[in-house]
Amino acid sequence: MKRTIILVIDSMGIGAMEDCRDFGDVPECNTLKNVCKFNGGLRVPNMQKMGLGNIQDFAGIARVENPVAKYGTMIEKSKGKDTTTGHWEMAGLISENPFSTYPNGFPQELIEKFIQETDCKGVLANRPASGTAIIAELYKEHHETKFPIVYTSADSVFQIAVDTDLIPLETLYKWCEKARKILDGGGYNVSRVIARPYKLIDGTPTRISKDRRDYSMVPSHTILNDIKDKGGKVIGIGKIEDIFSKSGITHAVHTGSNKEGLELTLKAVKNELDLEKISYEKGKTYSDFSLIFTNLVDTDMLYGHRNDAKGYGKAIEEVDSYVDDIVQAMDNEDLLIITADHGCDPTVEGTDHTREKVPVLVYSKNIKPENLGVIEGFDYVANQVKKHLLA
Repeated sequence: MKRTIILVIDSMGIGAMEDCRDFGDVPECNTLKNVCKFNGGLRVPNMQKMGLGNIQDFAGIARVENPVAKYGTMIEKSKGKDTTTGHWEMAGLISENPFSTYPNGFPQELIEKFIQETDCKGVLANRPASGTAIIAELYKEHHETKFPIVYTSADSVFQIAVDTDLIPLETLYKWCEKARKILDGGGYNVSRVIARPYKLIDGTPTRISKDRRDYSMVPSHTILNDIKDKGGKVIGIGKIEDIFSKSGITHAVHTGSNKEGLELTLKAVKNELDLEKISYEKGKTYSDFSLIFTNLVDTDMLYGHRNDAKGYGKAIEEVDSYVDDIVQAMDNEDLLIITADHGCDPTVEGTDHTREKVPVLVYSKNIKPENLGVIEGFDYVANQVKKHLLA
């Protein structure tokens, strides 16, 4: 049985791309390097052994003379710096034109259509904002009016926040589905609608990560579709199912934390994950090859966007602590790819994603270690998956 495991450490970029200023970023952005420096070095012995420290000088991550994996730097071909663009390119889909952003908020006709279609009576905000900040600012007015908090960011996102003790979670999801249809039907070219549920915990509005859902545009054909069409399994862990709008996915499970995502990935590699429980088609028989595709979002959502470099560093160390267990559980035919989808440098000004290169580590028990250098395109990942599973 052949398997490829992809671990995406969300937003762990390693340096500004040449066109970073076109995306509102500074050349100094380098998420991993700056997080390492801020923390006085990180302890990631497993990724260090694979050659992570051979890619650049990262404080605390040493260069090794005999790395056990292939290692390198990938440069994005697509025009964007968001989760959807990065993951789609990893799956072989290049986005030549960037998704639309709305730095002045969404057009009034769109908001009016949303209010009409959802019968929510009104919305609050309709402007770019940090999610935690806008909820803290407007939660009292939200409780008074029951209007959803609608906001965006520097990314192409239509975000809807509600207190689920006030507005049921199911209602929030339905509103997001309607927003997705309105955006698609109106040609607004918005990458994702994001459900942002929160609750008041000890009087403080607190987002509930496990109930977040992303409603992406549907991608055209990707390597995921190829695997599914040939009878293989595509197991999405974390928000993978949402990023690809279920296209090409055969099994999926959402997660509330990186730890949960890592535990589920390890179970999947050990063949201990209850696949029938998370299957789209109960009772279906699959061929003996599969892709395990995991997104680990805490680095981005909890720490990058909140300028928490210390928390970011701890999250990277947590990921690394599972790498050896995953490696030990792999069969001789398994391939592991560790990478990222963009940057979100918590040490530079602003709270948005940063247009960055990303690291890539490629490991199998029979691999010949190699310095891959600089690779043009995140679709290198798709090419490796294709060679390994479909050749």
